[in-house]
Amino acid sequence: MFLPVILLVGTLAGDGPLVPRLKSPPAPTTYSGIEGQINVRVPRNDADVRTDGRLDEPQWKTAALLTGFSQFSPSDGRPAEDSTQALVWYSQTALHIGIRAFEAHGAVHATLADRDRISADDYVEILLGTFNDQRQATVFGANPLGVQSDGVLVESGQSGGGDFIGSARPSADLSPDFVFQSSGRLTEYGYEVEIRIPFKSLRYQPKHEQQWGINILRRVQHSGYEDSWAPAKRAAASFLAQAGTLDGLTDLRRGLVLDVNPVITSKVSGEPAVAGWHYDADRPEAGANVRWGVTDNVTLNGTINPDFSQVESDAGQVAFDPRQALFFSEKRPFFLDGIEQFSTPNSLIYTRRVQQPIGAVKLTGKVSGTDIAFLSAVDEQITSLTGEDNPVFNILRIQRDLGSQSRLGIAYTDRIDGENYNRVANADARIVFGKIYSTQLQLAGSTTRRGDVKTDAPLWEASFNRNGRALNIDYTIRGIHEDFRAQSGFISRPGIVRSNITHNYTLFGERGALFESFTGGITLDGTWQYRRFVEQRDAQDKKLHFNTNFTLRGGWQARASLFVETFGYDPGLYANYAIEVPSSTGAGLDTVAFTGTPRISNTDYYLRVATPQFKRFSGSAFAVWGRDENFFEWSPADILYLTLVANWRPTDKLRLNAQYQHQQFDRRTDGTTVGVRKIPRLKMEYQIARPIFVRVIGEYDADMQDDLRDDSRTGAPILIFNPGTGDYSRALGSRRNNLRTEWLFSYQPSPGTVFFAGYGSTLNEPEPLRFGSLRRTVDGFFVKLSYLYRL
Repeated sequence: MFLPVILLVGTLAGDGPLVPRLKSPPAPTTYSGIEGQINVRVPRNDADVRTDGRLDEPQWKTAALLTGFSQFSPSDGRPAEDSTQALVWYSQTALHIGIRAFEAHGAVHATLADRDRISADDYVEILLGTFNDQRQATVFGANPLGVQSDGVLVESGQSGGGDFIGSARPSADLSPDFVFQSSGRLTEYGYEVEIRIPFKSLRYQPKHEQQWGINILRRVQHSGYEDSWAPAKRAAASFLAQAGTLDGLTDLRRGLVLDVNPVITSKVSGEPAVAGWHYDADRPEAGANVRWGVTDNVTLNGTINPDFSQVESDAGQVAFDPRQALFFSEKRPFFLDGIEQFSTPNSLIYTRRVQQPIGAVKLTGKVSGTDIAFLSAVDEQITSLTGEDNPVFNILRIQRDLGSQSRLGIAYTDRIDGENYNRVANADARIVFGKIYSTQLQLAGSTTRRGDVKTDAPLWEASFNRNGRALNIDYTIRGIHEDFRAQSGFISRPGIVRSNITHNYTLFGERGALFESFTGGITLDGTWQYRRFVEQRDAQDKKLHFNTNFTLRGGWQARASLFVETFGYDPGLYANYAIEVPSSTGAGLDTVAFTGTPRISNTDYYLRVATPQFKRFSGSAFAVWGRDENFFEWSPADILYLTLVANWRPTDKLRLNAQYQHQQFDRRTDGTTVGVRKIPRLKMEYQIARPIFVRVIGEYDADMQDDLRDDSRTGAPILIFNPGTGDYSRALGSRRNNLRTEWLFSYQPSPGTVFFAGYGSTLNEPEPLRFGSLRRTVDGFFVKLSYLYRL
């Protein structure tokens, strides 16, 4: 496969006219966002400054001054209650932005947080669209002490098909990290933040004179408000399209962009032995990542033996529906760089499918309005179906800008595993029209060969969205054939067609009112087995949801919903089930097929309450209860889903996060419990200094399942078929009580330069949450050292 690499030929700007004598620096040019002055002519100054959080150097006196912030959330179109000033200038090698945030209502929320963990503090975010395509932006954030947060924001327009739509704006993906400098300090009037963004860390247009999109956001925790410099409106299909611009950026110099990032990891694993405990020390593993800026707008990455970078294990998740696979996000640095360019509707590209890569190469960039992303990787033999071949992945994603906000995309993936393979071809489009309307279309097909069997199958989706200030509408229909496979992607549940209709209406309160916003909505949702939909038969699952959402003064949030549902029997889920009944002859027992109750009706209640981000505390509580399906036995049950979260920051350096998840199913026939799962989790972090912290995590997973029976019909014991033995056996009760503990020391002065040292252990006990008979089953130590050489 051949991909063009566009080479940039730069033209240097000539020197400006000489000034005959020194004069007082001119007053800065002011741009008021609320008055629509959002096209900023940025002054240039090539003198060096120190990024120290003090905006007192001469360069700041002549910087462009951005003022006139307005409120965006929870209600738009109002002048901001807290004044903010942004100063912007650039040098030959970097963009400089200074923030003066005035806080007259109380103490500033500021802690010495870890990177990307500043959401509980006051903070500012710079959204920088270096291609000015109004579709994607790089996000640079900082709290009042200069602690960094960064990532990418891409407006894909993907429909969630859920109960609530028309959120204020899309959230940034904070997984990618960029090298930039920031510093901040508290002042008498609030706080100041200074940010320096090197051009080496950015990709931008191959032009002598640049025009970049920009917006600056400020989060004020005492009120829960989000302010925007550009006067963005909620009634819009695009948030980024409402940004301002930085004009007149000329003669930008990135120099040689070559990052070399060697990595060394070592681990020691422990397990029970005949005599005591045995540790097995693996040989240290070396790997490396390389990033080369081929041109200003195209980057080539390579990696050899990348580490998995999981210094924290994935938190336990509770599944609401066993037919839905659980999603875990990518964490490896190599795959995170440019990950936004691999995004597709329905997650046809999911880089965690490359499980243990030996090596990989990646090309990403934007050329003449076209985003190009290509990834090729070779995986370890252990991930192969045969155990003898090295699976090879090839992934291509191309997206073309259409008009001011629309986009057309194609994608191709293949996974070759010896003689087996899976290939997926995709085309998708997002069309934005009338400022608040958008539609998305997708058509994909997969070809899968396993042994001598080859199957072809489609995936398709169509959606329509209205993102107004008050009225929001989402219509979505999505079909995934039961034979559709995306071995380079993530398909949560194949073999279904799902249709979703959601209408929401929002009312906004007056300034200072108790109810700042109220949203009421109704959702109709239907799910068919794919073949039943094609045959125009009845939906398997039908849902009618009534939803309300409140935003209260001070940042309180609440949601209450009523779910009226009916679920049909899914024979595929219970294909290995049978029941044991007395023989018709009266002698012994017979094994007969499990057919299940044809349909179960549900009535559930949903409640969620979230506190504001107080200076030292925040929390939330989520609960679902009522009559719902018991998937263990396919019968009605009284259910309870509960999630409690508490965040406590007793000092500026210490953070504690406590979380408790509870899932319980009680039989309606006699009140006995068929299944219960409890997951308490506690995380404590202490930030010794800005780049150094220590962390301790403890997570307990207590899972109990009762002996299964045909609860809704005969009460007979349930049997489950074992393919290994070819026999049926009773579905007897089980218990799992595991405690996972993790310790970590982290030193990370900048992205790519890290030292991690950690320990993790898993223990279990016969009775849940007793902590008296814990027995260690496995443990391990690990060390990771990497250094970023920026040549």
